[in-house]
Parts: sequence; C-alpha cells; structure tokens
Amino acid sequence: MTNAAETLLEQALTLPIQDRALLASGLLASLDSDAPDETDVETLWSTETQRRAAQLEAGNTDLVSWDRVVGHIDELRS
Repeated sequence: MTNAAETLLEQALTLPIQDRALLASGLLASLDSDAPDETDVETLWSTETQRRAAQLEAGNTDLVSWDRVVGHIDELRS
C-alpha cells in the first residue's frame, strides 16, 4: 500500500461508522465498474482455452494428475 493510501485509510478509520460504510460501499462499487463485461470475459476465456489446447496438441506442456495437484495443495497447507 502506498503512503498516500495508508494515510487515507488512517483518516477514513476515524470517521463515524455510517460514513465509513458509505465510503466502503463507494470504493467497492468503483471496483465493479472497472470489471470487464461478460462478453469480454467469454472472449478472453475462449482465447485462453484455444491457446492451451494448442500447447497440448504441440506437446509443449507437462500434464499433472488431479491426485498430484491435491497432494501438492495438502503439502502447502501443512
């Protein structure tokens, strides 16, 4: 977090709860407006799946079993 953001957070935390709630709501809404629309997301996923399929067909990727993935996650959690 930048110094400016930290300072702003400190100031915001001194506000009454209603003002903090409105501020938080406004900030969260601003994040939603920056999100790509559903058509863009579908296009991005389609492009990505085509890229991955091409990698598989070309033999340029290593496949890992689901059991190995789950085992790795379990190791990271321990």
